[in-house]
Amino acid sequence: MSDFVILSDSSCDLPDTIIQEYNINLIPYYISFDQIKYQKERVELSIKDFYKTLRTKNVFPKTSLPSVDDYMKVFTSYVEKDKGIICFCLTSKFSGSYQAAVNAKNILLEEYPNANIEVINSIQATAGQGLVVLQAAKMKKAGYSIRITFFVDTLEYLEKGGRIGKVSSLIGSVLNFKPLIVVKDGELIPYGKIRGRKKALKKIIEMAEEIIQGNFDSYEFCLAHGDCLEEAEYLRKMLEDKWNIKISLPIFDIGATIGTNTGPDALGICFIKKYDTI
Repeated sequence: MSDFVILSDSSCDLPDTIIQEYNINLIPYYISFDQIKYQKERVELSIKDFYKTLRTKNVFPKTSLPSVDDYMKVFTSYVEKDKGIICFCLTSKFSGSYQAAVNAKNILLEEYPNANIEVINSIQATAGQGLVVLQAAKMKKAGYSIRITFFVDTLEYLEKGGRIGKVSSLIGSVLNFKPLIVVKDGELIPYGKIRGRKKALKKIIEMAEEIIQGNFDSYEFCLAHGDCLEEAEYLRKMLEDKWNIKISLPIFDIGATIGTNTGPDALGICFIKKYDTI
């Protein structure tokens, strides 16, 4: 596939600077606060306004995945220009976005049998998915093992959003505990819980170190936050000092699709093995 484009659903949470630099096209999810009016993530509803609503109103938003028609419109615009397509989607264990993209591909192949369309289940979410997309944009190929270690301020949003899964084991009555979670093989895996945000910050660093095992130069890192930028910047400084690295990627804002389930104040470390070290 010599002439192709990189696409992703909007759950990858890539910063605008990276989207523009690598000419990545996003297919947005839809967000609703009342289950009547749905807005396109980042297009009609900004990340800033999304978190402002969560913090000021007692609402639990709902998401709706990009439709088959949404994918078909974008795919067709490139197929008609004889461009190949590589499209990344949120882990299929969280959403039907991947299947919608596959269905769109299959319909288009009936009319354009020579079209080159690859739809990839990222088995990731938020900045983890974003790192896969970024690596693909750099080397025209992806599919490497990624982990995200993070904590959320409360499990309430995961529970309301129906994404609690195996993490339900962390529900308890401990005052001020922060659930520690790893995204692995497309699922939320419970790691434990710890009292207080400062201890949670130190613990997610330890969780990442268990996986990296000192090979910091072999990985690309980024941080993702849910409307707690100051704390994310503090965490970046901690990592750069502790691991003697420079995190060059901008800090990712967790968008409305994932933020619907994690809520405000989620914070995570995301990392992927660099393609040229594999």
